[in-house]
Amino acid sequence: MVQVPRLSRRVRWAVPAGALVVTGGVIAGSVISVAQAAPGLPARTAAQLLAEVADSVAPPLTGTVVETASFGLPALPATGNPTSLSSLLTGSHTVQVWYASPEHFRLAVPQSLSESDVIRDGSTAWLWQSTLNKVTKFTLPADKAATIPKQPLTPQQAAQQVLAAVGPTTTVSVASNVTVAGQAAYGLVLAPKDARSLVGQVQIDIDGSNGLPLRLQVFARGASSPAFQVGYTAIQFVTPAPADLSFTPPPGSTVTQVNMAGGSSGATGSANSGVSTIGSGWLTVLKLPSSALTPGTPAASPGSSTSSSADGAAVLNALLASATPVHGAWGTGRLLRTSLVSVLMTDHGSTFVGAVEPSVLYAAASAQPAGTP
Repeated sequence: MVQVPRLSRRVRWAVPAGALVVTGGVIAGSVISVAQAAPGLPARTAAQLLAEVADSVAPPLTGTVVETASFGLPALPATGNPTSLSSLLTGSHTVQVWYASPEHFRLAVPQSLSESDVIRDGSTAWLWQSTLNKVTKFTLPADKAATIPKQPLTPQQAAQQVLAAVGPTTTVSVASNVTVAGQAAYGLVLAPKDARSLVGQVQIDIDGSNGLPLRLQVFARGASSPAFQVGYTAIQFVTPAPADLSFTPPPGSTVTQVNMAGGSSGATGSANSGVSTIGSGWLTVLKLPSSALTPGTPAASPGSSTSSSADGAAVLNALLASATPVHGAWGTGRLLRTSLVSVLMTDHGSTFVGAVEPSVLYAAASAQPAGTP
């Protein structure tokens, strides 16, 4: 269920109620707050909390979301670029949120001496990258939510993704109440029953007043600290000022227009990406094509550059250097194993990734026709 981002793409964030998202991040000086003493809240069962999260609608808010990742990867090369693949797979990253509704919001991803913003105002969305002095204007379809081809995560969307695993394969319980970003919250804990999952548990901290997920933490099996977490460090349930939700391209900026309202144009392309899934729930395995881990593969999103490809190549080389040669009925290849993630790179060009024991990856590789890339 919990999957590693494709190594040829950037880390993903989430925003409330299906809002547009933008890739980015900066190493933040702060990390997600340690929970304070358990606040008093009316008792809730696990079933009640599950229903509350499923039905929750993000109210207007302003806040700061911080994501931290510690996947147990080998030492990766330092690039000095806070948005490089190396930086995004480790450390902390932050995004400022102004949210009025799914059709009106702003995300700001601060960087050193620069900033990237996503603004949606009804049927128009803007992606502003100050370093490149570049603006992309998206015209969105009126009948459904649209997504810019760069997609990061608030705790709400992260929680809804994880809740898809709830069922016979999952143990659900309620933890002690916590305080997150100054808000009293319930702790909902999901744990896989199958020992082949490397996930020990996922804790979703839910605002006691409105059911909004405030923080999501993923723990590797047997670990006492999260390998991944995304949550609010500050939040106010107030309607953002109109000035925070408006945008005018700065003078001298390059503006590119993308029409996502007509036909199939503007599709994210996930159906043709070559990525497929094997298995289900906590034992889901991603199968990536060889191009997904090929250094120098052009990025499909605005703002891609030669330097990002070079960063990706350096990270890939570091990962390959730490992988162990393995073989089996499925063939030969190399295995990278961390506390939360296993990656199998076969010699015939396929890569299998999952938060699972290597045996699950070997089974997935064996199920593929011989020589299938």
